[in-house]
Amino acid sequence: MIAAYALAACSSAAVAGPVPFVLQPGHIDLERGPDGNTVILDAPQGLIVVDTGRHPDHAARIVDHARKVGKPVVAVVNTHWHLDHTTGNRDVLSTSPEAFIVASGAVEGALDGFLARSADQARKALADPKQAGEAKDRTRRALAAIEDQAALIPGMKISRTTTGKLGGRRVEFHLARNAATQGDLWLVLPDEKLAVVGDLVVAPFPFFDTGCEQGWSDALAEIARAKWTTLIPGHGQPMGRADFSRWRSAFTAVLDCAKSSREIGRAHV
Repeated sequence: MIAAYALAACSSAAVAGPVPFVLQPGHIDLERGPDGNTVILDAPQGLIVVDTGRHPDHAARIVDHARKVGKPVVAVVNTHWHLDHTTGNRDVLSTSPEAFIVASGAVEGALDGFLARSADQARKALADPKQAGEAKDRTRRALAAIEDQAALIPGMKISRTTTGKLGGRRVEFHLARNAATQGDLWLVLPDEKLAVVGDLVVAPFPFFDTGCEQGWSDALAEIARAKWTTLIPGHGQPMGRADFSRWRSAFTAVLDCAKSSREIGRAHV
């Protein structure tokens, strides 16, 4: 499913001409492996794709959308290197070879560490005769994504918070260090007051597997200060400012509880 938005959510049939952004929802299926949300931005020079998901059906919908609107993908922005947001890079780049990756440099460290270990685990799994069918296909696809470093390493590396143009469209690039990953890239589209923040916000719950609590808290504070009306999380539905405020409060409460030395009291029933 692809949903078109123009400042407020509306159906694509009701929108005349290009829309400011298109949301292709991901999912959280821990058995199959999640797909992160994809945001497709219309720009004067073509389409900007923010995150590409994990599975081939998710990536195929991105490619189909580009064909339907008759515009090339000029850039793929990765908010972070997790494979549920980057595995589809290869699919998109294969149909738009002039496109380039925009990301922080954190993926380079991940390729030497977390992703290198993941690749070793994938090779062992593929050598296991007990693995077969869809599980083996998913493992093979993940390994191919890790090994094709040209589809992960950015051609345009964001090393600090800055404002510029991408595909002829004005974009604020924000870099959060040591948050959900070592370097999380999030965007503000000032003309539409739209924020696209990747896994810095994940509904209903954050993924802490590569997270750093203090850097993450700092990033959420910066998101709160930014000028936006609609926020697209890495997983889950679009949020307004009140939704984000509630989510941030819950995030803070979890961290406060984890730091507390108080005993957990028994509930009175």
